[in-house]
Amino acid sequence: MDSKVKYLTDEEIKQFMKELDSDNDGLIEYREVEAKLDEVSREIAPEPAEHNLHHEDRAEKRHQFLRGFMGTNEDHVHLADFEEIVKSWQIPSMEQEKKEEDEQANFVKKMSYARRLRAYWEVHGPEYGFLALVVSLQLAFGIWQLVKYLTTSPYRETFGWGVVLAKTSAGVLYPTMFFLVLSMCRWLSTALRRFYWISRFVNWDLSQEFHIKMSIVALMFASLHAVGHLTGSMLYASRPAQQDEVAALLGPDAVPRPYVHWIRSLPGWTGLVIFGMFWVIGGTSLPWVRRRSYEVFQLGHLLMFPIFALLMAHGTMGYLQWPMMGYFLAFPVLLVLIERTVRTCNGFSPLSAYVEVLDKETVCITVMMPASRNFDYRAGQYVLLQVPELSRWQWHPFTISTCIGNELQLHIKTDGNWTGRLRRLGSSQEATKIKIGIDGPYGAPAQRFYDFEQTIIVGAGIGVTPFSGILTDLQVKEEQRIGTQKWRPSPYQKAADSRRASQQLSRQTTDVASDSEKTETSTPTTSETLTPKLKREDDAHQERDTSTDLSRYDLSTYKRVDFHWMVHDRNNLLWFSDLLNYITTTSSSSSAPHHSNVDFRITTHVTQKRKDLSIHIFRWLLEKHRTAEHPESPITGLINPTHFGRPDMQMIMDKHYEDMCLLLAAKKELFKEDRKKMAELGDGMKVGVFFCGAPVVGYQLADRCRALTARGREDGTFVEYHFMMEVFG
Repeated sequence: MDSKVKYLTDEEIKQFMKELDSDNDGLIEYREVEAKLDEVSREIAPEPAEHNLHHEDRAEKRHQFLRGFMGTNEDHVHLADFEEIVKSWQIPSMEQEKKEEDEQANFVKKMSYARRLRAYWEVHGPEYGFLALVVSLQLAFGIWQLVKYLTTSPYRETFGWGVVLAKTSAGVLYPTMFFLVLSMCRWLSTALRRFYWISRFVNWDLSQEFHIKMSIVALMFASLHAVGHLTGSMLYASRPAQQDEVAALLGPDAVPRPYVHWIRSLPGWTGLVIFGMFWVIGGTSLPWVRRRSYEVFQLGHLLMFPIFALLMAHGTMGYLQWPMMGYFLAFPVLLVLIERTVRTCNGFSPLSAYVEVLDKETVCITVMMPASRNFDYRAGQYVLLQVPELSRWQWHPFTISTCIGNELQLHIKTDGNWTGRLRRLGSSQEATKIKIGIDGPYGAPAQRFYDFEQTIIVGAGIGVTPFSGILTDLQVKEEQRIGTQKWRPSPYQKAADSRRASQQLSRQTTDVASDSEKTETSTPTTSETLTPKLKREDDAHQERDTSTDLSRYDLSTYKRVDFHWMVHDRNNLLWFSDLLNYITTTSSSSSAPHHSNVDFRITTHVTQKRKDLSIHIFRWLLEKHRTAEHPESPITGLINPTHFGRPDMQMIMDKHYEDMCLLLAAKKELFKEDRKKMAELGDGMKVGVFFCGAPVVGYQLADRCRALTARGREDGTFVEYHFMMEVFG
């Protein structure tokens, strides 16, 4: 036993046996164990998947688990004997798990204020810095207008208090509308992705939350602006007693000016129309409207274009000052207008594509991009997808899974109305041809993945989505490099393979016909030729497994990817589970000399706390119950091990640093005769740490990155860890 691990205590074991022995007869019976397994399974996986033991297709494996649990083929076992069996399981105590969770939760509290501040800045600093810039501009323009109209007597004497409220609100609206419109321009944000710190600071495209915030602020101050004019300045200036002041400020031709004339003026009616359409957009953007009819939401947003035009015309009369709104909106509106025009053209120039139903929740879209639209598509980016057969007006963002040459793939989880209809277009038997519109690509921070020699990826929940594209792309590119079969061949690849097979068969038929009169000393069949070769490769694989990890790789191009995925409860990765399992299998069984040079290390962390002792014990046993026929976990469906509880990022990062030091030492030994290579190694190694998830884990990662980079300088290894906090939405 590991002395550092505290296993189940005697009290916990007795409590567990008491929970199992439901009839208190001193025996643990098969039916009692089966009933408890069913109870636990309903809690862990209420909707059984194929990898769960309580799935209808796993009856035999379930029986094997129960027999292994009891340690006998008898229908019962005595409590005293069963107590020894439980001890042999070496399951960690719940007390230890709670202690470890508390230590992880208190990690930030134990940090010094300086370290805490630095970690907090790494995670939130650029975002808050940008918001501070936006708020500062809003305050600056708002205060400027407030002071101007509050201290200039002709304005107040002519229009009263309403002009102060209206123009102060307008001042806030100038930068608000600028950033609101700019946040809709994906081209600009994609261009800024080339510069990491700019893209981290200018963060309007990191999440739709910024756009929503700006919209709420704009709607609020637009309402105040309307109230200030409609119930204040216009009403006040239409009074007979104010006509002399109006004539003095606007000229003698401006009077008499009753209230209805103010409403009919260009600023009056354009303001009312803008105000009404703005609220229509706000109303059609409510969550329940989007859920009921996404097209209403999309069509409602088309009102923004007449709003932009009317906003530019709104102040052109120049009653009080020169029309500033037009200057603020000209540039961002031009960008959005061009971008939306291109998107509309793409929608009416659809491309042929294939849709495949991969499993009960996932479909795959494969499209061959034409040379005329051969932009630099990269995994980690995303595109907007339109399917004319479903809707001409709905465009939905999806992460690019793979992009090899001109062939682009999207894996889509069908958990909504539109994606559900998309699923019904496909077939689980074969790929179905459809027409699609593609707009993009647009930048995503995960595309910076390829900038680093070694990488650590930490994703929580849905935060795995962009990284799934990166892993898929990396795996497929490795297969392409070494010339092996693709993980999941695309319809285009299958069609090409089919054509080659037909051509090969045709050639073989011709060869057989021409050689029919020759002697029959024969050539082995294809299967006879291949079988001995495969066996030799398998034997070589067995020998390599006993050697060190680094000996399997070409260190000059070696790339290590540590992937940690955290889920609150059970996971159901579906197609991504297949990819992870495939990577786990091939990375440990590739045969020389054609093996991948990417070292994938995949770990799953189930973080949900379990207060029930039976559930705690059973999930540990289920995780350990793997067979040659079913090597995947009955809980997660993954071949790689599952860890329960929060990941100990300090231990994980420290171990990674030690491995990087060993890697550097191995490289120096290998390249000691190559001065150029040795000079490059002297500059150290850059490790990219990508994270998307709960900020508390980000604090730990940011702190360890800084600490290990400092340690690398002190040790002379110059291993640098670059923290990349990613937000997707």
